[in-house]
Amino acid sequence: MYNLILTTVIILSVVMVISILMQPSKQNSAASAFTGGADKLFGKQKARGFEAVMQRATTVIGAVWMILLFVLTILSSK
Repeated sequence: MYNLILTTVIILSVVMVISILMQPSKQNSAASAFTGGADKLFGKQKARGFEAVMQRATTVIGAVWMILLFVLTILSSK
C-alpha cells in the first residue's frame, strides 16, 4: 500500500509541475514586474476558458497530492 501511494504521489508531482507550466503568463509588460500584479488583484478579471480549467485542475491535483502525503506520513509512522 505504501509503495502504491508513493508512486501515485510521484506521478502527481510530475503532473502538477506540467499543469503549472501550462498555465498562461499573467504579466503583460515590464511595468507589471514592479507593481507585482497589484492592479489585477482587485480587478474584476475572472479566468475563463483554458485558464480557468488549468487553475481548477492545478487546485484539485494539489489537494489530492496533499491528502496522499498525509496518508503516506501516517502509513510511514506505523
